[in-house]
Amino acid sequence: MTASPSKVRLQRAYDDPTPDDGHRVLVDRLWPRGRTKEQLRLDAWARELGPSTQLRKWFGHDPARWPEFQARYQAELAEPARAQALAALAERARRGPVTLVFGARDREYNQAVVIADELRSRTMVQERS
Repeated sequence: MTASPSKVRLQRAYDDPTPDDGHRVLVDRLWPRGRTKEQLRLDAWARELGPSTQLRKWFGHDPARWPEFQARYQAELAEPARAQALAALAERARRGPVTLVFGARDREYNQAVVIADELRSRTMVQERS
């Protein structure tokens, strides 16, 4: 079974989980402020997939820096340990729904968007094979 692009979802850590979320993974290096394990109902915390502190602080969720952030972050995701974690998450997405949980206020410009794009491209490539 392979994943369709709709099987990779994004959800803020401050939104309530839903029954159709599937495998819920926090993709932040830092725990979301004010949230408990019970509230998040996570299956995993892939902190190694979060952007480096230096990159996160440089970006500051500034939309003007988004293209450069994406490029720098994709380079970080290509590092061996992160690439392995991303590959494991892509494999999980091929088997069923995966919800990437993130703490950022901005739903459009955050690391989960980059991770979701990467997962979708990997699962789409697998579907065509």
